[in-house]
Amino acid sequence: MVCQGTIDCLANAYVAKNVHGTKRISMFGILAGVSSISGVCASLSARFLSIASTFQVAAISLFIGLVYMRVFLKERLQDADDDDEADSGGCRSHQEVHNGGDLKMLTEPILRDAPTKTHVFNSKYSSWKDMVSLINNSTILIQALVVTFFATFSESGRGSALMYFLKARFGFNKNDFAELFLLVTIIGSISQLFILPTLSSTIGERKVLSTGLLMEFFNATCLSVAWSPWVPYAMTMLVPGAMFVMPSVCGIASRQVGSSEQGKVQGCISGVRAFAQVVAPFVYSPLTALFLSENAPFYFPGFSILCIAISLVFFTSTTISSVITIICLLLIMHDIMTLLYMHR
Repeated sequence: MVCQGTIDCLANAYVAKNVHGTKRISMFGILAGVSSISGVCASLSARFLSIASTFQVAAISLFIGLVYMRVFLKERLQDADDDDEADSGGCRSHQEVHNGGDLKMLTEPILRDAPTKTHVFNSKYSSWKDMVSLINNSTILIQALVVTFFATFSESGRGSALMYFLKARFGFNKNDFAELFLLVTIIGSISQLFILPTLSSTIGERKVLSTGLLMEFFNATCLSVAWSPWVPYAMTMLVPGAMFVMPSVCGIASRQVGSSEQGKVQGCISGVRAFAQVVAPFVYSPLTALFLSENAPFYFPGFSILCIAISLVFFTSTTISSVITIICLLLIMHDIMTLLYMHR
């Protein structure tokens, strides 16, 4: 459990340190897509291998990964002068591109265009006080952590609530869940490998982030009023939205600090995600059980999933500064709820 979170965190930090800021979102997406593909391969292998063979293959694959890391991945140890020079050069490059209007940078609030200031820290942070000081030096970094918490909280809560809901409402069994999860993973990996790099270079990171949050909202809303077993399969077309959020957040956060602090920033993001994943089931599982029981206050089996959708649209409205966008979101939510509930 400890190694899994550490490997993901260090992989993101390595990518952030060795890839230019304008290409980090694409690289984060490709890294997540490769991870999703490996999950698909592992699921398929587990269906054909025995339990003992599965553990042996897993151990061999981990050893191969260790050998590959030691042979091919180079550790880049730079002093403070090199970091400062690289960061200052990156800031000049960002400013030049921003003046040309080709790059959409982030400032307060998180989805508004403006140049980004990169904070460089020359000292080595080792205590909680120093880590808090690092985060407090960038408002955008704080906002990125807030995005991480709410997005992961909603995603984890939807995952735990959806299984109870589909089993109680449509009688889904383990084979149905396996097919659904496999389809979600395949679509997600394709979107991260091919769609996300194209979108990030075409429309910019702020629109990619807002698009991902909106697609997550529509997905949760439609699932909450699902009237047929084919609805969850159809809603997998909105899965790319969930896959866009975290690569965008990691890319935004990585551009707020120097290269020597990338591990600390990615560690904070991983910690916030882990905390949200722990808290979400404690909130949504009892709520789901209540509305699936006979003692529900009113009949709405997917009420917990609707709460996830409402939390997503509320958070999206607080990050997008346009009043027209907020009104449109609320009207869309009302229309979807009215039309879909009539088919129940």
